[in-house]
Amino acid sequence: MRIARSRLGTRAFGACVAAISALSAAERAGAQEVIELPGEDRWLDPDFEDVYRVGSAVGEAWQEFGHVRQVAFDTAGNLYVLDSLAGRVVVVAPGGELLRQFGRLGEGPGEFRTPTAMAVMSDGRVVIANLGHQAYQVFDTHGEYERQVRTDSERGHRVPWMFPEHNAESVVVGSQLAGVFFLGGLPENVGPPARRVERWSFAGEEVERETIAEAWEPPRGEENRRLAFEPELEVDVLPDGWLAYSDSSDYAIKIASSETGVSRILTRPFSPEPVTERMERAERDRRLREAGRGSVIRGAGGITVTGGGGSDRVRERIETLKFFDEVPLVRGLRTTWNGRIWVQRRGDAPLDDGPIDVLTVDGGYVGSYRTDAPPLPDAFGPGGLVAFIERDELDVQSVVVKRLPPDVN
Repeated sequence: MRIARSRLGTRAFGACVAAISALSAAERAGAQEVIELPGEDRWLDPDFEDVYRVGSAVGEAWQEFGHVRQVAFDTAGNLYVLDSLAGRVVVVAPGGELLRQFGRLGEGPGEFRTPTAMAVMSDGRVVIANLGHQAYQVFDTHGEYERQVRTDSERGHRVPWMFPEHNAESVVVGSQLAGVFFLGGLPENVGPPARRVERWSFAGEEVERETIAEAWEPPRGEENRRLAFEPELEVDVLPDGWLAYSDSSDYAIKIASSETGVSRILTRPFSPEPVTERMERAERDRRLREAGRGSVIRGAGGITVTGGGGSDRVRERIETLKFFDEVPLVRGLRTTWNGRIWVQRRGDAPLDDGPIDVLTVDGGYVGSYRTDAPPLPDAFGPGGLVAFIERDELDVQSVVVKRLPPDVN
């Protein structure tokens, strides 16, 4: 086993060691390679081909989206739009026309109460995470309801993004929270889940979970509360059973599988910025402003808290917020169907998006998109298709589908 520490920070090195030790108990990890990519950015031209746009701005009734929670593609290039406010899934054909719709709000079979995540499986079936029912609902290739798969009550509120594995009937998830809703304030005894990458199967009556990788756990102290600016566990799947993930404040993209563990780490020679008192004050002020509006508090870490408004309890929790000691370099990670890895770096401010790097699994650096280029796509599809969820000046949502050039797909 070979680990190069060259430009990796201590935290990233510790994360690598933790991942390897968790995955190599039976000598599974084998040789590990750390590849340092160039430090100088090579800028890419965002010459994406426009394919179509759907949304109420262009007008038919089926395009009037309440809230586009998530988008995804199937193997035929059809676009799936999860409208959580309307409780439906809209399926759009490759030409931009309506193919079908299914689901609605309600309590019965095939009906949703707070749908929060969607996975379009390789065989065309669709799995919806139904937070209100603490279950997952499975629909066939025609949008007809098949069955419901229960989740245990302990994790009922933990609904992560689900990434379908290629040519398989399972999904890969990271343990980050996609959304946690606490009505009336924050309970004292709710801590963050263990950070791990898991494979979920929906074949039975209850979700079956298998741990693929144990990610690095940030030190949180006795209260076990999430830290502001804490590194996210970003994960997505690659072809042939591999996955890519990031779990530290350093630029260290790990390539792993359940069979071999972490076999390769892709790095760039960037250093995380220390968190300053000025950054802490600005983040507290931002959260206090949102809490005062009585709407949503979005913290670094992907947690959404509603309710409580500007109550003394919420304000006290924000004022006593603890911070991670560095601002993570990686803010997002997605993969294409052909195995390219797109890495969203941080921008000038701690929570700003910066350039997007495009990498290859074997350690190649294709190039980077500037900050003013299109953002990280909300979904990748076959043949270079990508989808972006956009909002206009009236806060009306639409979905724009484009096609990538071959070198970044």
